[in-house]
Amino acid sequence: MMGWIGLPRFCRFALALLAVVLPLGSGAAALERDELAALIMPPFSLGEALNDQGVWSLLNSGGAEAGYVFETQPLAPLPGFSGAPINVLITLDLEGRFIDARLIEHNEPIFVSGLGEAPFRRFFEQYRGHSISSTLVVGVPYGRDDGASSLVYLDGVTKATASVRIAHESILAATLAVAREKMQGLAKGPPAHPDPDYDEALTWQDLVDEGLVTRRLFTNGEVQQAFAGTVWADDDPEALDDPHGAYLDLWVADLGPPAIARAVLDEDSFAELQDFLTLSPNDEPILVIDAGRHGLVSEDFVRNTSPDWMSAEQDGLPVALRDADLFVELRDGVPEGTAMILRTDRRLGFDPTREWTLNVLAVREHGSFQPQVGTIKLAAAHQTDERFFTRPGVIEPVAPWVEALRNRASDLVVLSVFLAALVAVLGLRMNSFAALPAFTPLRLCVLAAMTGFVGWWGQGQLSIVTVLAVIRTAFDGGSFAFLLYDPFSLVIWAVVIVSFVLWGRGLFCGWLCPFGALQEFAHHIGTKLGLRQIEPSALWDQRLKALKYVLLAGLVLSVFVAPSMVDTFAEVEPFKTAITVYFVREWYYVIYAAFWLVLGLFLFKGFCRYVCPLGAVMAIGGLLRGRDWIARREDCGSPCQLCRVRCKYGAIAKTGEIQYAECFQCLDCVQIHDDAAQCVPLVLANRKRGAA
Repeated sequence: MMGWIGLPRFCRFALALLAVVLPLGSGAAALERDELAALIMPPFSLGEALNDQGVWSLLNSGGAEAGYVFETQPLAPLPGFSGAPINVLITLDLEGRFIDARLIEHNEPIFVSGLGEAPFRRFFEQYRGHSISSTLVVGVPYGRDDGASSLVYLDGVTKATASVRIAHESILAATLAVAREKMQGLAKGPPAHPDPDYDEALTWQDLVDEGLVTRRLFTNGEVQQAFAGTVWADDDPEALDDPHGAYLDLWVADLGPPAIARAVLDEDSFAELQDFLTLSPNDEPILVIDAGRHGLVSEDFVRNTSPDWMSAEQDGLPVALRDADLFVELRDGVPEGTAMILRTDRRLGFDPTREWTLNVLAVREHGSFQPQVGTIKLAAAHQTDERFFTRPGVIEPVAPWVEALRNRASDLVVLSVFLAALVAVLGLRMNSFAALPAFTPLRLCVLAAMTGFVGWWGQGQLSIVTVLAVIRTAFDGGSFAFLLYDPFSLVIWAVVIVSFVLWGRGLFCGWLCPFGALQEFAHHIGTKLGLRQIEPSALWDQRLKALKYVLLAGLVLSVFVAPSMVDTFAEVEPFKTAITVYFVREWYYVIYAAFWLVLGLFLFKGFCRYVCPLGAVMAIGGLLRGRDWIARREDCGSPCQLCRVRCKYGAIAKTGEIQYAECFQCLDCVQIHDDAAQCVPLVLANRKRGAA
């Protein structure tokens, strides 16, 4: 096995340089107050700092506290694929809903110069309006989705799902940290909803006796007293004439439980309500009756919209109400009056088993031309007994890596079968595979599948960026969990690392690299066209092969001395341009990637052999190789030089020894070694036997 002495001098020098360099750490500082204030969306403004972790108060236009402002990096510095955290500015209201999520800083390679930042910024816009009480996940529904799930799915970004998942986890971790400290009363689990298996026979009188229906009577005199001393004091003659009369005789009942709804509504209305709840299973229906003279809505009210005179609140937070637009006919014995069924979405935090308040505005007008409108709030508190409801267990989102596996399950199955078959053939039937007359077409088919399925479709092109991110994470003492967010590439990495022991660098560089496959296709096109091939001398071939180690050393060094430039330096790889974004980039990146493919028409896999820093990593990893898997004979090298001459990679020494650090496992020498018509020692041996 080749050891330290077997590495080129440039490689040994570069590794020695890294061993003595003192790394310089770096970290992005939190934004200053003025910088934060400029990012707050009007009509809100930035308040005072609430702690030393970058949490600030959010003020509304009146100067009252309206929420919280914070950055994710100080609270949840999860490393991205560059090794640096993704920093997002979060604006959260007092109810735990996202007002805004805005990208501040990141070094994710795919967005730095590949896809651009626009799709990344659009991803964060999806958080607006969602509650942290909801179970937010990135991806698509797994299995059957009937619309009743409490999971909220956020669309990822094609080709960058792993980076998006890391950003999402950072947002959730930081936001929940703030919620635990600042919003102790915030509901964290699914709300109660009517138990479909519970029922009992009830009458209207039973509802009244058990407090399952709330009545709040406001007389004309009470309302008159509330308006006393205002310009509207004399604008309701009926209230002045009959102070004991009913101004608002309010009845409130929760119709979510079937037993209560059946005791209140006639059969047709009950059936219509159940049909409605089948279509809207997350809505809680509320019956409101006014048996007085005021009414529930104005003449301008439009059905199926929010009632203009009514509102609700729970725990000091507003509850969104909307007309259910249902026909209401009541049973005998139920008070007659103006009746409406309102609805509110339980997913927004409403809990019918805890006390909540319905507010009705008493409205008066003063003057006949452009009258002045005055209102007072009439409130009725209500709650429904717990026995009618059930509380599902808190839906815990699966681990991000599990969600990633689910979203790519079919791709992973195909990839696993493909890799298992390839490893089995190369490990168990390599010699017979190389001896097939159709070996070259079969190899090109494998490379085509690698480019199309693994590269362009699966986005499984391995990159030096991952290696640099691992180095930075190890130095910073961070978590390597970011690797789990891209299970497709992780499977390939696992196979490659195992292959170091079995074959060295050859499996990846010769079979599993989509860009390497493109270069090999370019070579075959060049030879078919009869283009003159460039063959560097043995001396220059050795010198150029050392270049990739120097580039690798420079990239590793940049992780410590210039971390903000790592992604720019990593563009020495054309992988992102050619594979990840299909050449849809700025023209200079496209020209650079195309240069190596055009050069491949004349120079066999020039980038792979001389420049690829990832290839240098693979060569170093190949030092783990536990066997010499290419068979040799005593005559190899002396006198036979056929394999060395035929080897396009220059991976065979004059002695016939295989230089595994440069071997790409093309199997050409294996084919020659086993072919009695090509291998010179076999040809000579056959001649001797024939002569004998």
